[in-house]
Parts: sequence; C-alpha cells; structure tokens
Amino acid sequence: MLGVPTMSIAYRSALRHVLMSTLFFLPDETKVPLDRRLRGREESRKLGLADAVIVSFGKSGRTWLRVMLSRFYQVKHGLAQRHLIGFDNLHGKNRAIPKVFFTHDNYLKDFTGHADDKSDYYDKKVVLLVRDPADVAVSQYFQWKYRMRPVKKLINDYPDADISLYDFVMRPNAGLPKVIEFMNGWARELPRLKQLLVVRYEDMRADPHEALRRIVEFIGTPGSAEEIAEAVSFASIENMRALEQKRVFWLSGGRMVAKDRNNPNTFKVRRAKVGGYREDFTEEQTRRIEEMIAHDLDPVFGYGQAPAAVPQAAASA
Repeated sequence: MLGVPTMSIAYRSALRHVLMSTLFFLPDETKVPLDRRLRGREESRKLGLADAVIVSFGKSGRTWLRVMLSRFYQVKHGLAQRHLIGFDNLHGKNRAIPKVFFTHDNYLKDFTGHADDKSDYYDKKVVLLVRDPADVAVSQYFQWKYRMRPVKKLINDYPDADISLYDFVMRPNAGLPKVIEFMNGWARELPRLKQLLVVRYEDMRADPHEALRRIVEFIGTPGSAEEIAEAVSFASIENMRALEQKRVFWLSGGRMVAKDRNNPNTFKVRRAKVGGYREDFTEEQTRRIEEMIAHDLDPVFGYGQAPAAVPQAAASA
C-alpha cells in the first residue's frame, strides 16, 4: 500500500487538473500564472518530503538515470521491474528506498517566489544532472515536436507553430538560450548548496557504473558492484528502446511510451549520442551554436571552453 504522502500528492494533483479544467474560459494570461503556481505548490510539497532531489533541464539524461535507479532498487530489494521510481512509490513498497524528487525546476519559484536563487534547495541533497546544451536543445526540439502536450507548450512558452530545428534551437524562449540560462542559474548557486553532486551526462555515458555508484552513495543507499552492473545493463540504450516498444513502463504514464512506434523521433529514448547535434546542422550553424555556448555559458561545467574551478560543494558528495 502506498504511503500517505503519495496519496496526498496524487489527490492534490487531481484537484489541480479539475480546477484548471473548470477555468477553461479564462484568458491565457490569467490561467498560465495560476497553473504554474499550483504546479509549484505540488513541487514544494514533494521537495519538503524528499530524501534526495535530482534536478536537470529536460532531455539531459534524466529518464536514463531514472531507469538505472529504478532497477538498482528493484534488484536490491527484490521488487518487480514494471514501476519507474517516481518520488515515493518505491518507498511505499520498501521503506529502505528513499523518496527521490525528480524535477526540471520549472515551477517551484512560481509558488515560493525564489526566482533569483536556489534557496529552496539549500538544505536538501541535490544531484544536478547537466549535459552539453547543444545536445539538450536538439533533443528538446524533438520532445516539443512529437511528445510535448499542448498545455506544457503554453505554460512554458514554447512555440505553438511548426518551425525548423535550427530556428527552435536559436529561439530565446525555447532552445539554446533557455538551456544556458537554466545552467547559469545553477552555476551561480553551486557554492551555496550544502549537499551537492554534479553529474555530467557525458561522464555518465563514458562510465555509467562509476556515475551510478557515486549517485547511490551520495543519496545514502550504496550498493554492490553486482547490483550496479545489473542496473546499468538493464538501462542500456538498446534495452530501453525495447522496453519502450513493449510498453513495459505503461504504469508510469506516458513517460516511457513511444508516441509512434514507426517513427524513432517520437521515442523518449531517441539517439542518446554525445555531440550528436553536429550531425543536424551546417558548418555555419554549428559554428554559431558553439560560439553562443562559449560566450554565454558559465564554464564551470566544462562545456564550450576550459572549465573554471568547480566549487568544493559541487566537487564532492
């Protein structure tokens, strides 16, 4: 049986959907701030209850990490594999499994009002997952084009008309500038976060065993080499695509369900390449993208130019 926090949060989420559906007649400029505030309230409640938080911009490898963590806890505690970890659902099955809050840090500030800092996270264990912003922006385009629900496009200010990949990536409110703004916001706050582990997607791809080991130890649930190896194997790109094809995780909603099994661009697990963005643009377009990253992105994460010294809180678990 699931714990009370899960039931309470699910109930609150259902209430939000009901409330917003009754306000369909209101103009968008009224509905959007209200919807974002209500979502922020849900995030604030989860954050307060969470044992650990995993923060990332969309399309930074969060689903891959979620599948690895899910399998790790399934193997460690003898659970079935059909449920992806989602806050405290696995905690409800075994109290030794932590409550893990996954967030893109989209709406919390709309409820707490802390838009200029990350003070909401200062006293939490935070895993910050980052990825080359060019790869993120390209993957976000396919998410927007094939998987994103209209309401998410509206409340997050994504385009509502079809545009090219390059135009999307260079668009201030949707593509590369938005990813860079997100990463810079966290870069400024790294020294203030007491318990922080920064994980780069590229490093996780190069050595997933080591990355997962660091993460579960940081969260406070270390595992054996065998448990970690099984989790990494289960979450391989090939197996995740097969799981998506077979709708193994259908109980987790649309998170790991292909929208069109005949179109690989509609899959949640699409290409998963490091530096794959270079295959999508001309030399001139690639040059402009890389110049923007080098000029605008804080170098602390190691993208675009030589990285600056990473603050001690970010460097250790």
